[in-house]
Amino acid sequence: MTEKSGFFTHSLLRWNRNSNNRKMPWKAEKDPYRIWLSEIILQQTRVEQGWDYYLRFIKKYPHIRALAKANNTDVFKLWEGLGYYSRCRNLIATAQYIYEQCNGVFPSVYSEILALKGIGPYTAAAIASFAFNLPYAVVDGNVIRVLSRFFGIQEFADSSEGKKIISTLAEKQLYKKKPGEYNQAIMDFGAAVCKPRNPLCSLCPLASQCVALNEKLVNELPRKKPKRERKNRYFHYLVIVQNNKVLVRERTGMDIWRHLHEFVLFETEKLYPAKSFFKKFGHRLNSEIGYAGLQSSSEVYVQQLTHQTVHVRFMVVKPVNKISIHGYRMVSFHTLQKLAFPQVIAGWIKKMPV
Repeated sequence: MTEKSGFFTHSLLRWNRNSNNRKMPWKAEKDPYRIWLSEIILQQTRVEQGWDYYLRFIKKYPHIRALAKANNTDVFKLWEGLGYYSRCRNLIATAQYIYEQCNGVFPSVYSEILALKGIGPYTAAAIASFAFNLPYAVVDGNVIRVLSRFFGIQEFADSSEGKKIISTLAEKQLYKKKPGEYNQAIMDFGAAVCKPRNPLCSLCPLASQCVALNEKLVNELPRKKPKRERKNRYFHYLVIVQNNKVLVRERTGMDIWRHLHEFVLFETEKLYPAKSFFKKFGHRLNSEIGYAGLQSSSEVYVQQLTHQTVHVRFMVVKPVNKISIHGYRMVSFHTLQKLAFPQVIAGWIKKMPV
């Protein structure tokens, strides 16, 4: 270990032992199931948001057997609002695999952990180091930022070359005697001191050798490739109410929101006011479902996804005759509350005007 690397690692560990007061319910956890659960929840989710979800999950599913044997709809409902639902699908699949194929025992070998569905190198390293004290370095957004700034990495952090450089650096700095402690230290340091905005450079124990600070590059590092243009999509939902029941379906295929529920969907090239929508599509709607007219129309709801922005309008209609549309089913309002919906639909349901 070079002098600069030694300074980096030992300064981080000293900061962790003397100054790190960042509290989270999963810190110091040794149960691989709980570590795994917390890491999956925190993928693409802020700690502040994931905290309550984690506590609700371990209360309802305190061990892997409970999650493996749970009703999938119940798990999705508990996940509702976290987004990126592929995480939830993988969570269920992996819990079932460990329970059925591994006798309910979480793998303790890095390669076996990495092979689990929904687990990448970062999550595998976190579980391996925190639960089993194995020498694998975590590389998350906080780690990337700390290493990029301290060592002055100019390559795009999200490029293949940049990822390779950062991954190599992360392994090089790892304190192999206590990998779990070191990994927690560098992640907490990135969250509490070397923050994305307004980092606490004046309080930083690494400041004297930080390339970004000394070369006035703090706000430029880590470098990221230009973002691709976000796609806009326009959803008109017909909320068809009949005999105190509502028509819904589960989304399938490889599009967004797979395995979540929705009302009758019409996706168009732009978002229409309710009257304009019915004027343009009224004949089609009448021939396909038959309706007695518009009962109410919502304001425009918006949900931001990674590469898409979804604009939504809800329109409550009452049909003339009994409705039967392939792929949809009538559910009671009581059942509606138990189903998992995308965040934008769940938000509207809470103030549903029927």
